[in-house]
Amino acid sequence: MSDSVATAPIAFIDLDAQRRAIGPRMEEAILRVVRSSRYILGPEVAELEAALSAFAGVPHTLSCANGTDALALALMAWQVRPGDAVLCPAFTFAATAEVVAWLGATPIFVDVCEADFNMDPASLEAGIDTARRMGLTPRVVITVDLFGQPADYDSLLPIARAHGLKLLVDAAQSFGATHRGIHVAAIGDMAATSFFPAKPLGCYGDGGAVFCHDPETLAVLQSLRVHGQDNQDKYENVRIGMNGRLDTIQAAVLLEKLRVFPAEIAARQEVARRYNAALADVAIVPEVPPHRLSVWAQYTLRIPGRDRAAVLASLKARGVPTAIYYPKPLHRQRAYARYPVAGNGAPVSERLAREVFSLPFHPYLDPATQDRIIAAVKSALA
Repeated sequence: MSDSVATAPIAFIDLDAQRRAIGPRMEEAILRVVRSSRYILGPEVAELEAALSAFAGVPHTLSCANGTDALALALMAWQVRPGDAVLCPAFTFAATAEVVAWLGATPIFVDVCEADFNMDPASLEAGIDTARRMGLTPRVVITVDLFGQPADYDSLLPIARAHGLKLLVDAAQSFGATHRGIHVAAIGDMAATSFFPAKPLGCYGDGGAVFCHDPETLAVLQSLRVHGQDNQDKYENVRIGMNGRLDTIQAAVLLEKLRVFPAEIAARQEVARRYNAALADVAIVPEVPPHRLSVWAQYTLRIPGRDRAAVLASLKARGVPTAIYYPKPLHRQRAYARYPVAGNGAPVSERLAREVFSLPFHPYLDPATQDRIIAAVKSALA
């Protein structure tokens, strides 16, 4: 390794590497929208929605302004309201529970599994019992495919069906992942994703999408996305909605990125494989069962019993950036502390919050830089 490579700054997620790889096609796609002056719901938006449906194997896709709006649109389409309970993981980003509270419903926090960081089926059952004991009506389960790996849908989906609950897949980190060969966006009753720039498929600003299986739901989502307007008369509002449209420029960006997305997913597998092979002897590395394909939104290690702050300081001193997703479970945060937790609490979520940290990861992470990161981790954990 040359001195210049050994000392070059390392990007946690190198978006510029992707931009360089895509090249002039992206610039031309953006300029085409600028020249057209069709900045809102231009033709690229419908083209993107069709391309996303084809990619994910879902009949209908509705693009929207961001991943949080995507979650909210799905719940609004199901008319989630006060008195309803929505089951969601304790170990995730706040947006998953935030949209539930927006609608006056009650989020109930469910614990996760150590093996994959995703919703624990046994805790889900306990959460449904908790909701009913509180006099709430369980309506929806929101699974989150954390860090890009699909949840245990073999167990979670039958539980939702047995209790008559809708299942909403929060695929903000997992769009492109599969479970038994099925894209995560096609699992459950609806799915939502985010196109935030750092996501596996990200745009040059903010964006999101909702995936559904029938034209009636799509029509409701289309109305909700534009202030609840009638789909035939823009000045007749038939429901309370939002301003959730995706900008045409972002649609053009995503169309170009979708062209290279399959190759990037394959590259992510190789980066994760090299990390796992090199680090399994010093930390608990993420494992993906054979019937699941992760898109590796983050590569997250566990170091139980170690001084995480000291480890991260050591990596920082060696020029290796890190991140903690997530340092505090949702039920321990001030905004959500008043909401119920399933069963006897979420001890796994609390333990993981103390143990995890994520390394630089993206599909353009070259072997030399990855080897430098691996060496730094091994040294920090020696």
